[in-house]
Amino acid sequence: MSMIRITAIEDNPDILKILRVHLERAGYVFSEHRDGALGLEAVKKAPPDLLLLDLMLPGMDGLEVCRQLRALPATVDVPIIIISVRDRESDIVLGLGIGADDYLTKPFSAAELEARVKSVLRRSSRGRQLNTSAIVRFRELLIDPNSFQASLAGEPLQLTRTEFRMLHTLAGNPGRVFTRELLKDMAISEDVIVMDHNIDVHIGAIRRKLGEARDLIETVWGVGYRFAADSPDPTAA
Repeated sequence: MSMIRITAIEDNPDILKILRVHLERAGYVFSEHRDGALGLEAVKKAPPDLLLLDLMLPGMDGLEVCRQLRALPATVDVPIIIISVRDRESDIVLGLGIGADDYLTKPFSAAELEARVKSVLRRSSRGRQLNTSAIVRFRELLIDPNSFQASLAGEPLQLTRTEFRMLHTLAGNPGRVFTRELLKDMAISEDVIVMDHNIDVHIGAIRRKLGEARDLIETVWGVGYRFAADSPDPTAA
């Protein structure tokens, strides 16, 4: 674990002290930047294993930092946890929608911080082990993990990494009901400490991007979600 590098872009010295103490105690290599624009350039030059990103920053706000990192090949896969005092649902939806892997609201406990960090790092590791042969075709939907691309009626779907994994997991197992906990484990490898509500946020974002095909993802009230029961045509790459 001592080789895992975690960078924080955060301008609050008290929060930075908390992050450094707890993460270094847990065995991580920690670095910090207090300016959004300077932090962005540092991450672009030397991508860390995980980025903790505040939203309200001098120089450049955290949302723009996240957008730019997700647009660059060198940093598109850097796991990002947003840490912010903004706790409204709309803020969480926006943060996850631009590509953050998780959203942690301030104040947070040391236990929650460490659990989220471990969870997202495990997600990143398992994501690299995604089955590259499991291309899923269903009606006009195509999901190809070989190229990490999905399309509907020939039009690309602009999915975040987490949304892609969730859609791929659901579509690859049509008719199977996934509880939120099971979806966390199979699709994004979340610990139970991560709010179930974040799963609902991701599902809502996927449905919006599917447009008229949004009903392919069905809600099983009180249980979780499933993909339409018609059988897709998985094809080996």
